[in-house]
Amino acid sequence: MLTDIDSGARDVVPSMRLIATPRLELDPQLAEHADEMFLLLQDPALYRYENEAPRSVERLRERFARLESRMSGDGTEAWLNWIVRLPGVGLIGFVQATVHHDGSAGIAYVFGSAHWGNGYAHEAVRAMLRELAERWKVRVFRAVLKRDNARSQRLLTRLAFALACPDDQAAESLPDDETLMVRDMRNAARQGCG
Repeated sequence: MLTDIDSGARDVVPSMRLIATPRLELDPQLAEHADEMFLLLQDPALYRYENEAPRSVERLRERFARLESRMSGDGTEAWLNWIVRLPGVGLIGFVQATVHHDGSAGIAYVFGSAHWGNGYAHEAVRAMLRELAERWKVRVFRAVLKRDNARSQRLLTRLAFALACPDDQAAESLPDDETLMVRDMRNAARQGCG
């Protein structure tokens, strides 16, 4: 957790580190990654369900520089972003988490379409979840995605996420075309509405 709620004292916040998997390297994201990430983010297939490509490499670099603080301005959230590199190939995507003081985290990820279907997203997101659980003490993971994004739903299901209950969905005030999936490690027997 980011703070000690009982005493109000600051806990020591772990630093980000490189995460290695059998095939991938997850490096803490820095402003210097903007040029390579900008190229990856020009892939039109990425925007079938989400947002739009960054307008310029300069704006992306500025955003990455702000995120290097790893902490929200009020200190209540840790902003953790890793670029995902396939050795011998280069940058293939990113994973990210916003860690909240209550031991929960919102997660997101993007991988270039040339690398879909190889298990890279599963491997990278699984490694990030493990890092968040072990070093950041996260117990509840949330992911918001477009309802029609079957690829992301399959990935999250493989990672033990389940669709959130209607009340939890409503509490998030999501647009009608989005859904919430949750992985709750506090009560593994009760995932989603089960």
